[in-house]
Amino acid sequence: MSEVVRDSVEAALDLDEREVYSHIAHESAEDIIRIISSLDAERAKLHGEVIYYKDDWDDLIRERMAKGKRHTAFDFYNPALLDIWERKVKEIKKLKRLEKIGYTILSVVVTASVVVSALTGQPYFLLGLSILPLAVFIRDSSRERFDLIYHELTQFFIDELRTLVNKHGLDPERYKFKLFSGDYFGIETRKLRTGLFAVVRAENSRGNH
Repeated sequence: MSEVVRDSVEAALDLDEREVYSHIAHESAEDIIRIISSLDAERAKLHGEVIYYKDDWDDLIRERMAKGKRHTAFDFYNPALLDIWERKVKEIKKLKRLEKIGYTILSVVVTASVVVSALTGQPYFLLGLSILPLAVFIRDSSRERFDLIYHELTQFFIDELRTLVNKHGLDPERYKFKLFSGDYFGIETRKLRTGLFAVVRAENSRGNH
C-alpha cells in the first residue's frame, strides 16, 4: 500500500495546539511589556522626569509589521491592536503639529509687532507681549492631552497583557515590566533597587493596586 504524503497543513494539525498557542502568547506578552514601559517612559518625560529608558514602542510595532511575523499580538492574537495604535499615533502627531503651528503663529505675531514698533515708533510690541501667555496655555493643554493619550494607551496594553496571561495561564512574574508612574489599574507594583516594576494581576491572585 502506497504511503499517503501529507501536506503541510495536515502536518501542522498534528502539533500540540496548546504548546503552539502558548508560544504565541509568550511572544505577544514580551512585545507588550516593552510597549508598556516605552509608553509610560514617554508619559513620565511629559512630567519633566529625566528618563534613561530607551525602547521605541513605535519602532517596535513597525518592526513587527515589516517582518510579517504571524506570532505576535499585533497580527495574530488581537489584530485590533494595530488599528488602535494607528489611531492614537495619528492623534499624537496631529497634536504635535497643532502645537508647533500655535508656537509659530505666536512667534510671527510677536516678531511683527516688534518690527512695526521699530518702523512706526509706536508701542505695538506691547500687543505682541500681551499674547505671550498663550504660549504657556498651548504648552499646558498639549501636555495634558498627550498625558491622557499615553495613559489610555498604557492602560490598554496592561489590560491586554492581563487578558493574555489569564487566557493562556502564563506566569505574571515572568512578564514583569518597568514603570515610571503608579496610577494604573490591574497591576501590583514593586519598588526594586532599579526602580518601579509591576506585574499584572492574574485572576487567581490577590493584591493591591
